[in-house]
Amino acid sequence: MLTREHLQEAEDNYLAPYAMHSSKTRGRAHEIRPDRLRTEFQRDRDRVIHSMAFRKLEFKTQVHVITAGDYFRTRLTHTMEVAQIARTLARSLRLNSDLAEAIALSHDFGHTPFGHAGEDAMREAMREAGAGGFEHNEQGLRTVEILEERSAEHPGLNLTYEVREGIIKHDTAFDKPSCDARYHPEERPTLESQLVDLADEIAYNNADLDDALVMGLIEVKDLKAAPWVLEYFDEARRELGGEAPLKFVTYRALGRLYSDHVEDALTHSEGALRTNAISSIEDVRRFSGRLVDFSPEFKQRLKPLKRLLLERVYFHPGTLTNSLKARRMLKALFEQYHENPVLLPWKYQRRIETDGKARVVCDYIAGMTDRFFIEQYERIFLPDTHR
Repeated sequence: MLTREHLQEAEDNYLAPYAMHSSKTRGRAHEIRPDRLRTEFQRDRDRVIHSMAFRKLEFKTQVHVITAGDYFRTRLTHTMEVAQIARTLARSLRLNSDLAEAIALSHDFGHTPFGHAGEDAMREAMREAGAGGFEHNEQGLRTVEILEERSAEHPGLNLTYEVREGIIKHDTAFDKPSCDARYHPEERPTLESQLVDLADEIAYNNADLDDALVMGLIEVKDLKAAPWVLEYFDEARRELGGEAPLKFVTYRALGRLYSDHVEDALTHSEGALRTNAISSIEDVRRFSGRLVDFSPEFKQRLKPLKRLLLERVYFHPGTLTNSLKARRMLKALFEQYHENPVLLPWKYQRRIETDGKARVVCDYIAGMTDRFFIEQYERIFLPDTHR
């Protein structure tokens, strides 16, 4: 039988010296007895998967609202793709794949309903309420530290420091991380945390293109704006034959696009670790910049693809129309709960005295799925037509 001690010994034998070993965790806010069969990071991964916040991701918007169709990515399927890519990167770099997976599976817990449009509306609503704004990394950390209810002894999921650090320091083009002194803002996060940032970008660059092609927001010919991506489609068409259905051409082309992202990230990151003589987790934390990243050349190649997605997907009239609706609805529901907190569930009303009215309203709405949000909006603002 493999025990936790065996797994920790395997980590010591396999992981790179700059990887985060589970035996060296900075620990949990509330001490618990070690598990017999799982390392601390494996235990965190399992706690995340069994959480209510994880299940809610199934009905939260990634880019396209859940009513757009059953095929398109939701926040949950995006999260699973990020975790899969993170595991691949971690294994290839000899980093701790359990830690990377735990961070990846929880990195979007703080997102509101309706994606970034909902987050923008929540930020405005909180600012207008004098509560300082909203940032989804901070809300994600609040979710795992306070809002999840899994124990009578303490609030939250009681995750290890390294997973919580990975949530609050998640850093991409769509995130503005900030953290208090508990998480040492002067320190760089673990390499496992850094690779989740990259896995997130790999996932949405490729998946958003895939969904856009299926929805007809982008056609293959439009990829001439990013010639290197178009070449993958031309190459796949030549290999499969001119009569091959587009979906098979797309699967093959996107598979190579994914691989291109991953292989560049691995090559550049291995070079950065070697060039900067990184030999310990302490070296990682002291280093001034990112060590797991794309090469400068690949970042330049990505720019036209990102520009195409921005213009044809994120700023598409249909996407913007849904975003405007979502912003208006979220602000209206926030204001209604803020003015009439008696409409909140009793367990939230009880927290107003300690956490403040705006923060409690924010917690309640941010934790909603798109579907539940729409139900609550209709219940409050629309006449009851049921007899």
